This record gives sequence, C-alpha cells and structure tokens, in this order.
Amino acid sequence: MRKTYFLFIFLLLLSVSVFAQQKRYSTTDQEAIKYYARANQSLDDRLYDEAITQLEQAVKADPKFIEAHAQLADVLRMRHIYKPAITHFLKVIELDPEYNRSVYLKIGDCEITSAQYDPALHHLEKYLTYPNITAQNTAYAQKLIADCKFSIQALTHPVAFVPVNMGAEINTAADEYLPVATADESTLIFTRKIDNNEDFYKSNKLNNQWQSAQYLSNIINTSAYNEGAQSISQDGKYLFFTGCNRPDGLGRCDIYIAQKKGDDWAKPFSLSSPINTSGWEAQPSISADGRTLYFVSNRKGGYGGYDIWKSNLTDKGWSNPENMGPEINTAYDEQSPFIHPDDSTFYFCSNGWPGMGNKDLFVSRLSKDGKWQKPENLGYPINSSGDENGLTLTANGSYAFFSSNNLKGYGGYDIYTFELPPNLRPNIVTYVKGTVADKKTKAPLEAAIEIIDLQKNIPVFQDYSSEDAGEFLATLSAGKNYGLNISRTGYLFYSDNFSLIGLKDKKAFNLTVLLSPIEVGNKVILKNIFFDTNKFELKAESKAELQKLVEFLQLNPTVKIEISGFTDDVGNNETNVVLSEKRANSVYQYLSANGIVATRLVYKGYGEAQPIAPNTTDDNRALNRRTEFMIIAK
Repeated sequence: MRKTYFLFIFLLLLSVSVFAQQKRYSTTDQEAIKYYARANQSLDDRLYDEAITQLEQAVKADPKFIEAHAQLADVLRMRHIYKPAITHFLKVIELDPEYNRSVYLKIGDCEITSAQYDPALHHLEKYLTYPNITAQNTAYAQKLIADCKFSIQALTHPVAFVPVNMGAEINTAADEYLPVATADESTLIFTRKIDNNEDFYKSNKLNNQWQSAQYLSNIINTSAYNEGAQSISQDGKYLFFTGCNRPDGLGRCDIYIAQKKGDDWAKPFSLSSPINTSGWEAQPSISADGRTLYFVSNRKGGYGGYDIWKSNLTDKGWSNPENMGPEINTAYDEQSPFIHPDDSTFYFCSNGWPGMGNKDLFVSRLSKDGKWQKPENLGYPINSSGDENGLTLTANGSYAFFSSNNLKGYGGYDIYTFELPPNLRPNIVTYVKGTVADKKTKAPLEAAIEIIDLQKNIPVFQDYSSEDAGEFLATLSAGKNYGLNISRTGYLFYSDNFSLIGLKDKKAFNLTVLLSPIEVGNKVILKNIFFDTNKFELKAESKAELQKLVEFLQLNPTVKIEISGFTDDVGNNETNVVLSEKRANSVYQYLSANGIVATRLVYKGYGEAQPIAPNTTDDNRALNRRTEFMIIAK
C-alpha cells in the first residue's frame, strides 16, 4: 500500500480528541479549565494563534495542567514552533511520564528539528518500548532513530564547508534560489520571487565576474503564473522548467521547454504526456546529452509522497517515465534532482534517508552494472537540522550552488557557492566549445555536431551549432576517447579527436572550425582513423569515422576522392611509403565493401612526405601520422 507521509504527520498532530478523552481533568482550577475549553473551540475554528494564547493562559493558571501542556505542545509543533513545543512536552513527561506514549514520538520529532539529537534518541527509544504500536508509527520512529544516530556521528566528523554569498549582482532583498549554470560557467539562471511571483533571471560572467542579473525573457516569464525549478542544457540553448496552473497544463504543475533564439527565447511548450499528468510534475534535470530527463512527481506507482522519475528521449518522443526505484526513492519525499554532466553522479534531497532532520542533500553514483548505489549524505554542516535542497554543480565538479536564508545575506533567500569536498565530487568533466563558419566567407554556419564514444561506437552528443553565431558546446567525461564530427550539406565534414583517458586537469577544448566547400583540391584529415604501430589493419575505433565518410560519399554521389596515407620520419622512407599505402588501401577496401563504387576512389601512400608539423616532438610526429581524403572530382 502506498504510504502518504503528509497524512501521517497530520494524524500525529490531531491529538486534541486524544487528550480530551483522558481523565477529566488533571486540574480542578476552573480558570485553567475555562481557557482550555476556549482553546478547544479556537482549534475547531482553526484559529491557532488564539488557541496558543488561551493554552498559555491555562498553564499559567495551573502550571501542573497536563492536558493543557500537551495540547499547547501539539499546536506549537503544528505551527513549526519547535523549541517551546519541546518545553511543554518535557513538562508533560515531568508531570506524568506515562500520560500518553505518543508524547515521546512527538518530542523526538521536535528535538531532531532543533538539532537536539541525544535527547531525541532517548525519547524515541522509550517510545518503542510500548506494546501494540502500529506498523506505521514503528517505521516512523525507527526512521527518526536512524536520523539521530547518523547526526550524532556526523557532528563529530564535519566536512569542509565555506559558503560564499554571490553578491549584489545576483542577490537582493527578495528571494533568489535554484541557480543553474552552463557548462562553461558563462551564464547563471536562477529564480527570483517578488510579491509572490516567481520569474527567471540571468547573469553573465565577464572577466571572471558575474554581471548584474537581468530579467530572462518576457516570452518565458509571466505575470499571471509562476516559473521556477529549472534546468539548463550544458550549452545554454534549452531551458526545461516548471510552470504551474497554466491554461495549457495537464495538472497543477507541469514541465515545459524553451529553446534559445538569438538573444531571446522561443515560446515555451509543455512536454505533455507521458511526462506531464493530471498530478504534479516539477523540478526537471536534463542529462548532458539531452536524452534523459529526471523530474519529481507524485504520480501513481511511487514509493512515497514525491518521487524522482526519469524518461528517455527516443525517435518517437519521451518514453513512459520510469521510477528511479528504492536505490533513490523512499516512503517519504525525494526532490531537487541534479544529474551532473558526467551522467553518473546524481544529487538530490530527501527526508527519507538517514540525515540531520527534515530534508538533507545526498549523492548517488552509478555503478558499473548500471545501478545507482546507496545514497551518501553530504554531511554536516552542508546539511543541518533544517531543509537543504536545490543543490547544483559546475560542470568541472569543484563548486556547488545553493540557496539559504540561514546565512547573513541581502535578505530572504540568497544564492551561495562553496567548494565541494573532493570525496563528494563527480567524475572529472571538461567540455569542447566551438564556432563553425564558412572557410571562405567566415560567415557562421548552422551545422550538425556529433560526438561519439569511439570504444562503444555510440553518439554521446548530437545537436546543431546555433544559426546566428555558429556556436556549440558539449561536455566530455574523463576516461574515454571521443570523436567529433561536424557536417553540413555542401561542405566537407570536419573531424577531430579528444583522448580523455588519464585526464587529470579540466582544461577545456576551444575550437574554431572552418568548413570548406566541396571543391576539387580541398581535403579533410580523418583524425579518428586508427592503426597499431607499424600495422595497417583498421582498429575497431575507426568504424564511426569510416561510416561518416561512407555517408558523405552517399550524399554526394558525383564526388571522387583520393585516400592519402602519411607517416612521420621515423624509420626508412621506402618502408614508410609502403606502410602508408597499405593503410590508405585499408580505408579504400572498407569503403568499397560498404557500397562505394571503386571508380570513385583512388588511394596513395606518401610516407613521410608532406608533414604538417616539424618531426621534432612526439606530439608533432603523431600529427604527421595521418589519413586524409582529397576531392579529385565533383
């Protein structure tokens, strides 16, 4: 049966009738009883502040009035006024330790929220000594005990945490929260709440300084509805966000997407079914390749009140969402998902896993078998007895962003950043950022960008450079070799290679790619054709590049090419010519075997002739060992 955390908490608070049914009363003071009766009427009318005042008058009239202390403690707890609630719960226990066993569960809950973990543990363990406790209450008490034990240990092993306010360029007297940055950290988008209306703002980084935040867009922001809980694609071109109560929505809150167009944004549209339902969908987080969407929903089939789900983008659209399962979700609430660009480190908040109380921040890592590992609490003082949520990271994984109203700031919630302890960081990630233009005119070009995991021969990034500026950006995780292909109809494609095996730094790759028109004499270096030393058999990692060449020749059926092989100057030149020709022939044979008519192809080995770099270093020699193709007829 689905457990509903909020209903359980509500039932815990309804102690009025419980205490009213106790022996009548523990006091004979008529003035105290009069105030107590008035308080009961105020509670029936949901006048909670009046009830608190009346109950305070009741215990003032008779400090030993147990029912009034218990009632007052319950109302204070319901109003989240925890420390005074603890005082009155303690008074009940002092006056009659066996008055009602639920007192021990409630005071334990309040004490955890107030970071009083040792007394909370004592009271909760006392609660579990009573017989015939319901399974639901037993489970909740055990969950709180786990929180206490974790917190007591965490306090003795604090983690490094030095939050830095992001300054007046970002923060104001209003609330600012839910910050997300592009992979190159050039743009930060966050939510600002003014007069109960939530809108997006952005700040650009210039000379390593964040500039004054600007209103994001009149096309995305509205005055009638709230926009928030957003996720930006790594290149800053797509914004996934939560929109609530919109006319085109399916439920109370739905997930929308908007695409950047020049300096503004296109009109956002709802992701519709199966992502959005008549329930509540919010807090999206998009993977680096743009093909997996993580989000929060209270739809049927979950483990608790709010669960984290994911959906994959297929040729037919978004797949039916899949619950992330008990490795992430609990019988309570999980929210604020953030998938790091390494696609294997997942941050979120939860009040179900053992923590410091209320919502804590956690990290889970993807194991080699494709399963998420047991979440790890980020520790104290990153987490506290209050609510922590909305954590996001920079692509390089060194720094995190979050919002808080517990630190000295500019007012309300402010946005902060801090250096993440090394053991809590994701895998090393860097990025490739470039512009594509016509080699002759230098005009920017919209071109297809594809990055391939060469070992698995699968694409990890597919998109287009921007139409107005020819820009693109993609993240790359360490430990792999990648091939980059940039293509556009009417042009020769561009090939590049990024070897990130053993990567230790996070230096980005910045490219200016000039595409050459398909003209006789123009050539392309095939940077992802691989051979073993002194061998001419094509390595498996070459397949993706070879298929791109096949596709190019199929799209341009009149084009004829020469496949050219080159070596460095190591060894005998005659031997090098033979080796380079055999390597060129291997490419020729592959193309012929894959449907390219042999009359369109010639091959030749040049040995160490025509170097493109001086043969003075290992890196230069690697550049000279290459395979090219050249247009010989069109």
